[in-house]
Amino acid sequence: MSTPNLPVGPLGEDPSPLPARRDHALARPDNAQVLDLLREGNSDNADEIDLLAYWRMLAKRRWLIASLVAAGAAIALAMTLMATPMYRATAVVKIDNFSQSIVQMGEFSSPFGWDPDFLTTQVGVLTSRTLAERVAEDLHLDSEALARLRPPSWLERLKGTLRPDAAAKGEATTAMSAAERATAAGTIMGGLQVQPQMNSKLVDISFSSPVPAFAARAANAVADGYIAQELERTFGASSYARTYLEEQLELTNARLEQSERDLVEFAQKENLVNVGEGQSLAGQNLGTINTSLAEAQAQRIRAQARWSQLQANDSLPQDLMAASLVPSLRSQRADLQRQYQEKLQVFKPDYPDMQRLASQIKEMDRQITAEIASVRRSVRAEFDAALAQEKLLQGQLAELRDESLDTDSRSIRYNILRREADTNRQLYDSLLQRYKMVGAASDARPNNIAIIDRAQVPGGAYSPNGIRNLAIGLFLGLLLGVALALLLEFLDDTLKTPEDVEQKLRLPVLGIIPKLGAKQSVATAVQDLRSPFSEAYRSVRTALQFSTDHGVPKTLLLTSTGPGEGKSTSALALARNFAQLGKRVLLVEADMRNPSLHRNLTVAASGKGLSSLLAGAATLQDVVVASGEAQLDVIFAGPLPPNPAELLSGTRLVSLLGIAAQHYDQVVIDGPPVMGIADGPLLANSADGTLLVVDSGRTKIGNAQAALKRLLVARAHVIGVLLTKYNPKAAGQGYHYESYYAYGGPARLPGKSQ
Repeated sequence: MSTPNLPVGPLGEDPSPLPARRDHALARPDNAQVLDLLREGNSDNADEIDLLAYWRMLAKRRWLIASLVAAGAAIALAMTLMATPMYRATAVVKIDNFSQSIVQMGEFSSPFGWDPDFLTTQVGVLTSRTLAERVAEDLHLDSEALARLRPPSWLERLKGTLRPDAAAKGEATTAMSAAERATAAGTIMGGLQVQPQMNSKLVDISFSSPVPAFAARAANAVADGYIAQELERTFGASSYARTYLEEQLELTNARLEQSERDLVEFAQKENLVNVGEGQSLAGQNLGTINTSLAEAQAQRIRAQARWSQLQANDSLPQDLMAASLVPSLRSQRADLQRQYQEKLQVFKPDYPDMQRLASQIKEMDRQITAEIASVRRSVRAEFDAALAQEKLLQGQLAELRDESLDTDSRSIRYNILRREADTNRQLYDSLLQRYKMVGAASDARPNNIAIIDRAQVPGGAYSPNGIRNLAIGLFLGLLLGVALALLLEFLDDTLKTPEDVEQKLRLPVLGIIPKLGAKQSVATAVQDLRSPFSEAYRSVRTALQFSTDHGVPKTLLLTSTGPGEGKSTSALALARNFAQLGKRVLLVEADMRNPSLHRNLTVAASGKGLSSLLAGAATLQDVVVASGEAQLDVIFAGPLPPNPAELLSGTRLVSLLGIAAQHYDQVVIDGPPVMGIADGPLLANSADGTLLVVDSGRTKIGNAQAALKRLLVARAHVIGVLLTKYNPKAAGQGYHYESYYAYGGPARLPGKSQ
């Protein structure tokens, strides 16, 4: 084994000074921003449903789902085989809706209406206990008959198949007890199903029983019993109504006769004469006299007005003037006066003809005066007569008023008796009319229920339905499997896929290392350069070259949340891949608490190592060991110190990394886990870049986030995550990664033996 030619300084005897801390040439990310993202958690929209993520969850638990689906199918088949075969027979009846009002007043109901609640009521009647008890009695369902109808168990059915019972018991004809009747009614109600057909007046009456013949008998018995019960109820109601109305007619007739007799006796006793419409004779006369008095008062007022006009003016009014002889007499006088004036022009006034004309004119004046006086006397006489008639009628009105008041006071009891008699008469007439209508309707009413199809003996069992039960079992098994798979997946708080890492840690996944099969070792997978394991680390090497602006960090630390996550294997594999590129690589085993790197190398570890170097007990040249592979040197952990954190916190670690970076192209550090100890953050602060190793399906999300927070608080430059032991099929992403792993060679999926 050759020892590399290294300078000797404070770590050895080289006098050249070493800086206490070297500034990183690589640009660090904004740790505060990443810390804020980690503290906020997943900022993705929680309302969005990632169907692909759910599909991957189900694909990961596919064997669990398949097992539950198979179990559901097996249970469904077992239940189908163990279930008692049930036979269903159906009878179809038509129910028309018409009814009649028996005691209520009103017109006779028409049979053409349809009550929307009628069919629901009839379904309730069909499923009532009263009808079930009637059917049980018709079918003679005593205890022996019920025992024959009891569904046999699957063991009894198996025995019956091997040794059938040919002796059939006859039906019982003995009277049923109350307990047997209740049990039989429960059996009828349990197997009965009544279902109206949509948009029709048809009703399906179905009965289910393990005995096919009894199913048909029971369905027909329910239909027949329903019809018989409705007919009995109809005729019973009509008979009851007729009897009831007859009794009411007798009582009403007796009350009517008594009320009329009391009315007549009271009228005779009080000497009351009713002229109709509830008015007495005195009241009618009072109305007549009152009308006559009003007319007399009107005549007196007119006559008084004429007389007052004549007293105020000597001339007659126009109407009286036209009705008298005054106009004719005045016309005659005017004619005589004209003759007198004409002859006066020829004769003297004392001429005999002139004197005769003057005498005639004077006579005319006397007649006119007498006629006017006669008219005045007639107006006065008319006024006096109207006044006398008014006074006479007023006296009669006063007498009739007293008589009418006395009659009205005595007619109060009469009116009460008369109204009672009228009420009894109307009630009697109405009951008599209703009695005639009930008699006519009970004779003419047809049956509103008819059997359309009678139930036939079913040819096969309708239950159990094997196909339906199998479908239900498969569906329930699938539903339970999916629910259980999602529940287990949501309860699993580990990082499983690259998507989980990027969403929960907010870091890029620089590589995905497949999980090796149970019979495959790391050494075997590394030797096969075309294996998915080797290809994955070469892919990580390529990703590291683009992880920063300056390529791969010169000093690269590999750490993990906890032990056993593959960081030592990954550190060795990456160191070998960098060496295969022709780079000089130094692999440092910095886990001084539980070192494991020496188990994967063929070279034996010396007694000195990193702990000796940091403690000042050895020089760098003393601890660097050639690995036996070209371009690759190793520094083992050395003796386990009691205080690794104190050794790592000194300046010797920074000096070591500075010197190694000057003499090697790449320094790979196999660091300890982050959680629980301070070694990891100290190394991360000194390295140029830190690669966090995560075990797929094992590393908890909370632990990984806590580890990342510790690294960021220590101002580490975390460049990404390496996902190890990844099984794409177990994670539900087999189809996505299968082509990636199998490209360029035969398909060798991770998780299987190769």
